[in-house]
Amino acid sequence: MPLKEKNLPKHVILIGFDGLSAHCLNNGADMPTFRKMMAEGASTLENRSILPSSSACNWASMFMGVGTELHGIHHLGARKLRRSLHVRSTNRGIAPTSFFCLREQRPKAEIGCLYEWPRIKYLVDTLAMSYQYQTPGYAKAPTALCEAAEKYIIEKKPELLAICFEEPDHTGHTKGHDTPAYYQMLKELDGYVERILQAIKKAGIWDDTIIIMTADHGGIKTGHGGKTLREMEIPFIISGKNVRKGMEIKESMMQYDTAAMIAYILGLKQPQSWIGRPVKTVFK
Repeated sequence: MPLKEKNLPKHVILIGFDGLSAHCLNNGADMPTFRKMMAEGASTLENRSILPSSSACNWASMFMGVGTELHGIHHLGARKLRRSLHVRSTNRGIAPTSFFCLREQRPKAEIGCLYEWPRIKYLVDTLAMSYQYQTPGYAKAPTALCEAAEKYIIEKKPELLAICFEEPDHTGHTKGHDTPAYYQMLKELDGYVERILQAIKKAGIWDDTIIIMTADHGGIKTGHGGKTLREMEIPFIISGKNVRKGMEIKESMMQYDTAAMIAYILGLKQPQSWIGRPVKTVFK
């Protein structure tokens, strides 16, 4: 049963981090905003990535509600997306995303995606977007994505927005996961999250918004794509309107459940092809 109409939030803000392992939160990472959102909402540090535990296929599953076997995106590049024989694609040639579902069912919705990694645009269905923006990347402009998110939220008050940070993946590859440099990057990113939360409040939509924070995969040493828990266990944090406070999610969660959660929150009909399931117990 969907959420009652009067209880539906009007806005969902998804903040995703490339290469953020749940292990770091268990290992004392200095991330006060993350921990505050966990205390004020529901969370699990045992959300599981799909295989392979690498970027393109997991971002795709986060948006498309299915695993690699169905959306057909199984390599890091994501430049040559192919249709799976098992999923009826949209008229864009890819499996239906959360963004497509909202555009199809509410054509006038304000939908956005802001990102640093260039290949995100192959995974989100850009034709469903009201606005999409790729920043120059963290190396050239560390604060650009945060600033773009603040501006867009305050000016447009989107019904659905994905903010995709490329870090801490790059730091994990160059300096190593679970290193001082990696933890310093997490602290910096936590500060950007706080700024985005303040922008939601400044936009006047805080009381009608649900925020989801998660990752595509974790990492070990300077790589990822393997089957260790540090590579596959990722955080899932949800907070906002009608979400229980301080709840530890006990149900099992997979990467593709994020799409199902977004659809459920916004009162959207879920595509038949999706295998993701919303975790309804997190709501009051």
